[in-house]
Amino acid sequence: MRILGIDPGYAILGYGIVDFNNSHYDVAGYGAVTTDKDQEMSLRLKHLYSEISNIIDLYKPDAVAVEELFFNKNAKTAILVAQARGAVITACVNKGLPLYEYTPLQIKQALVGYGRADKQQVQYMVKLILHLNEVPKPDDTADALAVAVCHGNSSNASGIFRIDSGV
Repeated sequence: MRILGIDPGYAILGYGIVDFNNSHYDVAGYGAVTTDKDQEMSLRLKHLYSEISNIIDLYKPDAVAVEELFFNKNAKTAILVAQARGAVITACVNKGLPLYEYTPLQIKQALVGYGRADKQQVQYMVKLILHLNEVPKPDDTADALAVAVCHGNSSNASGIFRIDSGV
């Protein structure tokens, strides 16, 4: 199963693609989509949508796992990230992909075994599980790979977290 993991953001959106087979992971690719802070938000969202669509066409994942939006004290930031998630979700649904959603707590639990793990612990486990020489940068890419691994680790029960994509 090829999984596209996404750490949504409107300035930096991390993505990671892993192949999961018999409890073994191989990294197919990862990176970040960035947007220009001086652009109108509508154009930034269009760019995110287009880039995720291109990544889907290039890597042909079987499923997409997206980090859920956690409560942010800054309401404006939370709204902008939610809009970015909407662009991502729309791109995935338009490509007919099953879409799954995981909270930061679920991701930490799946990788570290502890839902309150810190960012460095999660990044270390991403490096270890995926046999990487170093933690991917920017952090958003490591977070996206963590989301993909979380889905692989949770795939037996993942129907619980599925977003109805109409497929």
